[in-house]
Order: sequence, then structure tokens, then C-alpha cells
Amino acid sequence: MSGTHLTLCILNGYPEESRKNFDRQGVGHPHELFKAFLARTVPGAAVDLLFLADPGTRLPAGAELSSYDGYIWTGSDLTAYKSDDARVTRQIEFAKSLYAAGAASYGSCWGLQIAAAAAGGEVARNPRGRECCFARGVRRTDEGRASGLLAGKPDRYDAFIMHLDEVSRPPEGSRVLATNEHSRIQALEVRRGDGVFWTAQYHPEYNLLEMARLVAARAEPLVKEGFFPDAGAVRDFADKLKALHAEPASESLRRELGVGDDILDPELREAELRNWIAFLRERQKV
Repeated sequence: MSGTHLTLCILNGYPEESRKNFDRQGVGHPHELFKAFLARTVPGAAVDLLFLADPGTRLPAGAELSSYDGYIWTGSDLTAYKSDDARVTRQIEFAKSLYAAGAASYGSCWGLQIAAAAAGGEVARNPRGRECCFARGVRRTDEGRASGLLAGKPDRYDAFIMHLDEVSRPPEGSRVLATNEHSRIQALEVRRGDGVFWTAQYHPEYNLLEMARLVAARAEPLVKEGFFPDAGAVRDFADKLKALHAEPASESLRRELGVGDDILDPELREAELRNWIAFLRERQKV
């Protein structure tokens, strides 16, 4: 632990080949999105980065699990229920070790699924298929209204999202903080001993530009799954996301895309991340 300043470790869950695809397709790496948030919000923080899907990945020399005030888990294109995939199982085992060490974690998307799987919950393919671009009508549960993670969020909001799998059974004793019609668990708190994991299925760290890049890169599956009629429609949609990112006051684009302040206002969109940082500050005082 670092006292006044935070020491954080970002855990990128993507395998190496997927990261190379991000580079080839001009997609922003998820750990860079978190780094950008931290640079704006806690500029004095020390931040390390691990690629947990890669074999042989270890903490930096001299570091222990207790060396960090908190761990941030990115998304991933792996599948958490593939028990024969070492890229998956090593991440689940790492999450178990964080629980046992009493560590604090935050995770988006894959992070939520790993948090659940490591604590005895279940992850499965969502029978409704992919949830793409925007998680619509996310609702805070009663426990969510009382939670630190969702403090300051409206009772109903939209958020950036892109996933095929979902937590089908939450771990015993966990708290479901938010839900919507597509995915029953949109935010979750898991505690094991002193270890605590705050998670969201959606992505507070994203913005319209990064979602546009991700959508464009996944044009083929999105057309195949019926979200768009063809690749040209994907490009048009991505271009409109970029245009609204550049001109967030455009009422016509807001209406056309169905986007409000919950997506456009960083203070509102990133509330989960800011709340987690505040939670870490409180833990420092103990």
C-alpha cells in the first residue's frame, strides 16, 4: 500500500493475438482507456500493467499482491466458462488469490464474469445474444441504490457495452446492483473475506470514439448477427458516433442515436470508476 498516493495494477484480460488485432484495426487498448481516466482523476497514482492471459505473467520484481491499493480488470474476448483454456483459468486463479489477499478490485465486462467465476458463480452464453453498443435501460436495484459503486447514478441509465456472455448465477452472498432486460446482472459486488470486487458488465471507461472504433472493427459479426444490414451501415453508424463525440451538443445526433448525458457526460458516465477510487481512499485510512 502506498499511503497518500494510490498504487494500482491494471489487468488486461485479452490474449496477445487479440491485442495485435486491436493494433491492426486501429482499436484503442482497454488498459489505455483506464490509464487515461487515472491520469485525469488521480494523476499522482503509480500504475503497473499486467497481461494476465499471457503465460508466465507475474507481478513486477519485488511486488506482492499487497503492494497495490487496487486492481483494475479490463474486458476480454475470452470465454470465462472454458475450463480447458489456460488463458482463462490463470485469470480465475489470480482473482481467487486477490480475494484471499483481501484486495480491492474493479472490473468491466470480463472483470464482472471473472469476479463471479472466481467466487463460485456461473458464466454462460447469453441466450438473448450479443448486447451491442449501448446497454439500454440499466436499472439500479434496491441494493444498487445503497451501494458505493453506483452512488450518483440515476435510477435508470444507458451505458457502453459489447458482450456475448453473462453471469448466469451470481456467487452466494454477492449483491446484484443493476440489471436490464438483456442481462440480469449489469453490476455486481462480490466479497470474500476482506477481498472486495466491484464490477459492471458495461464499460464506464469507454467513450463514443472508442466505441465507434470497436464497432467498426467488429463489423463482420455484427452484420452476421443482424445488428446491421451490411458493412456500409456499420461504417455509417460508427461515423455518427465519432461525429457526436466531436460535437456532443448536437441535438440531431443525440436524437438519432438515442444518446443522452448518461453517455456523453464523463462525470456521470464514469461515476463507477470515481466511486471506486473514493472507496480505495477510504480503505487507505483504515
